[in-house]
Amino acid sequence: MDAMSPEQSSENYLNVDYGVWSWLATKDHKRIGLLYLVGITVMFGLGGLAALAIRLELLTPGGDLMGDDTYNKMFTTHGVIMIFFFLVPSIPAVLGNFLLPLMIGARDLAFPRLNLASWYIYMLGAGVTLAAILTGGIDTGWTFYTPYSTEGSNTNVTMAALGIFIAGFSSILTGLNFLVTIHRMRCPGLTWFRLPLFVWAMYATSIIFILGTPVIAITILLVAVERALDIGIFDPALGGDPILFQHLFWFYSHPAVYIMILPSMGVVSEIITCFSRNRIFGYTFIAVSSLAIALLGFLVWGHHMFVAGQSTNAGLIFSFLSFAVAIPSGVKVFNWTATLYKGSISFEAPMVYALGFIGLFTIGGLTGLFLASLGVDVHLTDTYFIVAHFHYIMVGGAAMAYLGALHFWWPKISGRLYSEALARISAVLVFLGFNLTFFPQFLLGYLGMPRRYHVYPPEFQVLNVFSTAGASILGIGYLLPLIYLVWSMRYGPRASSNPWNAAGLEWTTSSPPPAHNFTTTPVIDGDAYDYVRIDSDSSHREVA
Repeated sequence: MDAMSPEQSSENYLNVDYGVWSWLATKDHKRIGLLYLVGITVMFGLGGLAALAIRLELLTPGGDLMGDDTYNKMFTTHGVIMIFFFLVPSIPAVLGNFLLPLMIGARDLAFPRLNLASWYIYMLGAGVTLAAILTGGIDTGWTFYTPYSTEGSNTNVTMAALGIFIAGFSSILTGLNFLVTIHRMRCPGLTWFRLPLFVWAMYATSIIFILGTPVIAITILLVAVERALDIGIFDPALGGDPILFQHLFWFYSHPAVYIMILPSMGVVSEIITCFSRNRIFGYTFIAVSSLAIALLGFLVWGHHMFVAGQSTNAGLIFSFLSFAVAIPSGVKVFNWTATLYKGSISFEAPMVYALGFIGLFTIGGLTGLFLASLGVDVHLTDTYFIVAHFHYIMVGGAAMAYLGALHFWWPKISGRLYSEALARISAVLVFLGFNLTFFPQFLLGYLGMPRRYHVYPPEFQVLNVFSTAGASILGIGYLLPLIYLVWSMRYGPRASSNPWNAAGLEWTTSSPPPAHNFTTTPVIDGDAYDYVRIDSDSSHREVA
């Protein structure tokens, strides 16, 4: 890669224009990434408050804090906000938008206006869904299972379904924009197998966005149509089939797990190789495994329906395919571990988050094998074991990587450095708090405590107290970065163009980058992670 001279101009994308309108009408991918960051952070806070209320309710076995109707609305609010408005868009919308053109040497995404429209669509969908929650709430669970969602619930299901339907278009348009950008706008010399692994992860994620999101959008819309027009789509009394809903819902929602986790894997690949100063082990396998996960993810939805009445043969096939999807996931974990081997490892905050991701994702993945087994799944379905497994993947995996990514690229985004000590403390608190919250839930599920119950037998209280105590620590761990990252934007030391001495085109621009990204079109002449060459080339060394 040609080493470019970092631009030291005082003008950058943050100060090139001032005023609210310059942000609301911007077509700069970097500013749009920050708009998503604000919106997604607000949604994360709201979803987190709902989670806090749930854990406080479960502190005692008697249902002392809220009634069953309110509890049903609370866990539905938590699930809907966190899944559709935080976990799905977090890394692609925030960091994908900010980084993708920088990483491939482009000035912007292929369709800047469409990119801005995607943010407005996301905000509109979030606004409609929040209106549904604030004007009566939803009590169906984030899965919207029929026939309860179409016939039984008298809450704001139709409005919430409309909000999720609208937000789905944001994901589809973002995925389309990313795919066209990666295909058409790579700088000279940046061949497919010289692409950063984060770009490969975004490419695979975009495929799922385009192929899977329309299915869930239409499925949720059909729920609203059935409620509004009384048409028999899922209601057996009207000639419909409630199992059809589950097929359609999980056809998207299992690949959606990979929408949330594939970008995280891309982030971890970047961080692990940088802070171990080693070339990534098995680059091609990691890149190809991203595509394999994306494609296999569409073939395993039936393992969510082992107890829904599908045939034994179908169950066996989905069980086999579910075990198969573990192979490319395992390839990534083995390759990250091999990259660390004999590396010069340093434990800056992004690395602590990345190592935490590997540990938590591995536990989540291995417990997924229990649920892919027909007989074991029958015992564990709809227990707290499911809650624990799901959160180990989604919160322990996706949220951990999201925080790691924010810390890794924060100097590039803001031009400022944060408190490394506080960042490490935060990463450790998140890891410890997370395990104290969710590991007891594996035991609760194994012992038979069903999920979504707000009253439970007293013998489960001790484990629930541990879980609530862990949630308190986890909450502090999440709150700390919000404080010191915002503080750093004004008071943090100025960051150099490459404070980590990392590989990648994004580190060749100034921090924060200029509005046009690059003064001259960069040219790539080497592999993506040649850290031996980087460390031996003094021109790459930048001191903050």
